[in-house]
Amino acid sequence: MEFHETKKITERAVLAGVHTGALDELSDTTDSSIAELERLTETAGAIVAGVLVQNRPVIENATYLGEGKLSELKEACTSLEADIVIFDDELTPMQIRNIENELGIRVIDRSMLILDIFARHAVTKEGKLQVELAQLKYMLPRLTGKGIALSRLGGGIGTRGPGETKLETDKRHIRAKIHKLQSELKEIKAHRDLLRTSKSRKEGLVVALAGYTNAGKSTLLNTLTGSDVLAENKLFATLDPTVRGITLPDGRNVFLVDTVGFISKLPHHLIEAFKSTLEEVTFADAILNVVDASSDEYEKHIKVVNSILSSLKANEKPTICVFNKIDLKETETVLPKEVEGCEFVVEISAKKEYNTDKLVELIGEILPGKKEKVNLLIPYNRGGVLSMLHSEHNVLEENYQPEGIRVSVMLDSKTYNELREYRCD
Repeated sequence: MEFHETKKITERAVLAGVHTGALDELSDTTDSSIAELERLTETAGAIVAGVLVQNRPVIENATYLGEGKLSELKEACTSLEADIVIFDDELTPMQIRNIENELGIRVIDRSMLILDIFARHAVTKEGKLQVELAQLKYMLPRLTGKGIALSRLGGGIGTRGPGETKLETDKRHIRAKIHKLQSELKEIKAHRDLLRTSKSRKEGLVVALAGYTNAGKSTLLNTLTGSDVLAENKLFATLDPTVRGITLPDGRNVFLVDTVGFISKLPHHLIEAFKSTLEEVTFADAILNVVDASSDEYEKHIKVVNSILSSLKANEKPTICVFNKIDLKETETVLPKEVEGCEFVVEISAKKEYNTDKLVELIGEILPGKKEKVNLLIPYNRGGVLSMLHSEHNVLEENYQPEGIRVSVMLDSKTYNELREYRCD
């Protein structure tokens, strides 16, 4: 038997976009969005061989780029020996078909690139199902754009025959698969909702770590909880929600949930596909908006996160803006002391464990049920009260005196009011 050595082929990619000068910078192709597209491409395992950006007031409906620029892109792909072209915006099925016919190589857009990265990083069953569902939904309207062999719908000579049957069979198969995946995800969601509602509120409060991708959420989770969640300097290193617990100084138990990072130009259908993952934010008692303080684009990142939180109807929740990576920030950059939609702003370095104690203090301030130290004198004939304090609260000190048992305990305002008669100074 003859053996052949197989090598992993690294694709060479050319990036393309159109800068329209739109007032909405979050949806336009800019230097920062192209830089981000480069990082996404590298995260997906490809090499960026070149970049082409056209300045024009509107995107060309048929080919995205203008005719002359498309020819220029074709020449660049040939000279750079490119295997693939990645566009900074989501392309229509017609645009993909026309561009592929002109260039003669594979064409994908930002959405497909993000889905490819999601597919690499999904670990749980739910995460994998969500990726597959999103990919199929993306693929379905684009089947007619995948080469001449599948583009036989329509009418007239040369458009009828087995090609049409094959395409319709493919579409029916994909629709059936989509329905099956939706049913499986619905069952998983129902099970998780049941677990969530069955848990007593006494088990702990929930704080969601939201933020732009690669802001350091996983590193922060590790620092605050002493865990070892995967934390890489890559986009979308975390896809599936991770939950870890901490105990605040006043005894309250808090669950920290690390969520998938947000990113600009994230299409609505991708947000919909991952809603069951992102909904952890909507069920949280408070949110940490983790921001990379060392990024020149931090203001834009805050806007993107706020926009997505708003779409999830989670923008009204108590929020702390956490400027992370403060140790990497340029010294002359002055960060704002107030951020729209945030009750508190704090500067930290999760990696260096700088100012994280201040962050924990602010988490305690923003969450409901804040506890303070009080002194109570419990008569000996009220042993049930003492048992309740030990089982439900953090008793700091206990002394037996002639009149009763003197305890120092951390109580929230509601419990304190119920036990006010036992107060002693």
